[in-house]
Amino acid sequence: MSGVVPTVPKQPADEVENHIKLPDDPPDYNSHFVQGPPGAAVPPPAGYPGGWPVGYYSPQQPSTFPLCQPTGGTHPIQYQPGRYPMPNHSAPITWMPGPTLLPGCPPGLEYLTQLDNIHVLQHFEPLEMMTHFETNNKYDIKNNVDQMVYTVTEDTDDFTRNAYRTLRPFILRVTDYMGREIMTMQRPFRCTCCCFCCPSTRQELEVQCPPGVTIGFVLEHWNLCRAVYSIQNEKKENVMRVRGPCSTYGCGSDSVFEVTSLDGVSNIGSIIRKWNGLMSGMGDADHFDIRFPLDLEVKMKAMIFGACFLIDFMYFERSPPHRSSR
Repeated sequence: MSGVVPTVPKQPADEVENHIKLPDDPPDYNSHFVQGPPGAAVPPPAGYPGGWPVGYYSPQQPSTFPLCQPTGGTHPIQYQPGRYPMPNHSAPITWMPGPTLLPGCPPGLEYLTQLDNIHVLQHFEPLEMMTHFETNNKYDIKNNVDQMVYTVTEDTDDFTRNAYRTLRPFILRVTDYMGREIMTMQRPFRCTCCCFCCPSTRQELEVQCPPGVTIGFVLEHWNLCRAVYSIQNEKKENVMRVRGPCSTYGCGSDSVFEVTSLDGVSNIGSIIRKWNGLMSGMGDADHFDIRFPLDLEVKMKAMIFGACFLIDFMYFERSPPHRSSR
């Protein structure tokens, strides 16, 4: 018996084939996705008694994906004040932390109560410069530490933009990090073919915050030597004055628009259009530095902010050169 070698009993061929998996068979596995526990219920914010508005992003709600969300992380912003965001340029964005709601403050303007200086950066559009086709203006609003405060987007149709150019009527929509429209600025069309001193030709900007609720107006005054504006409250009563330089086309220097009291004695703030070399001379990519007192009423801060855009469209929005018909 010691010379007998044990052997494995033979199995039928059909049973062997059943235990052999062909290479084309998919692997046996269970999905690695594990459904997480449901998120905690989030109470609606104080300003919205019926719950979160439809389409608005709640930072605590699961299964919602914002375009950008405030973060205090270490991801740096890829462009600095004076450097202009390129179209379709995906860069990490750091937003200013959301302030607490304040009584008597229009929703969304709580950010301005903490600031005495903001930067308005217009997006640079190289395609617009090459094709001379006017596109909707876009702006980033930042504080002194490069945190995003608001975004501003023009809402004007193609025909109006390219037919009226710098004189076009427009609507500017100011949104916060949740995509919530917190402010609207409207400029009506004013004919300039009449006498410049005629009241019907004076440029005007209406500021609404929240949208639909007017908080004031910016009204141009005719002046032979310089740009002059009045900042008015919702009752169209003059509260401040803006005086520009004698020439806004200075090459190599900033253009300063001073915000003063009505009598011109007290200096309240300023709107400074920064000179940025070739970017200032060749394309619509402006950088404005807006300064006002920290304790200034928040609605007046919003009005100075709105005056910046009327100044931009009137003096620094460039029309393409007209080609000769010869």
